[in-house]
Amino acid sequence: MTASITYVSLGFVLTTALTLWFFYKATKNARLMLGIGLWMAVIAALGLSGFFTNTHALPPRFLFLLGPGFLVVLFAFLSPKGRKFIDSLDLKWLTILHSIRIPVEFVLYFVFLEGLIPKLMTFEGYNYDILSGITAPIIYFAVFAKSWMGKKGLLLWNIACLLLLFNILTIALLSAVTPFQQLAFDQPNIGVAYFPYVWLPAVVVPIVLFSHLASIRQLLSNSI
Repeated sequence: MTASITYVSLGFVLTTALTLWFFYKATKNARLMLGIGLWMAVIAALGLSGFFTNTHALPPRFLFLLGPGFLVVLFAFLSPKGRKFIDSLDLKWLTILHSIRIPVEFVLYFVFLEGLIPKLMTFEGYNYDILSGITAPIIYFAVFAKSWMGKKGLLLWNIACLLLLFNILTIALLSAVTPFQQLAFDQPNIGVAYFPYVWLPAVVVPIVLFSHLASIRQLLSNSI
């Protein structure tokens, strides 16, 4: 491992920790954070063992990185207790949480330079997710500090950023080495199969997705 990728890995670990801190501020739920921590430990152990680098396994092991987190998000919205929990979250922290997408995008760029993901997945390609991170503190200030924007503005911002998230998720899925690969055959998406980057699809992305969906639910049902 080169010195540069070591620093990038450390940067991503710190970014993941910052994501968890923002999420804890929004949820105030220590038990949930403990559960996420245990899940991270399992994913880390599997990543270090090379479990996710087996590209010939069926079903594709890449799906085990994304699938569980998405199922948890789905369960939260389908269950009465989950919806009650969602409605109790702090909308301010759910909004500022998205600023972590700035360091995430820089991590992806440096991982691309190491040849572990395609250029398509960076801000030099077709990944515009960094815009969500850049605008997050601006939106936070405009909505919660100065009241320059209201419910509709924050709702539209969340929807737009959710679409940007789906865009990069689609690119990442179609660039991964699976039977469904359609993009980036010369430099496929293999970086997220290695520790600590396994935490991006397994932890960070589900938290970002959940934060948008929870915000949208609150904004559609309540006024700020």
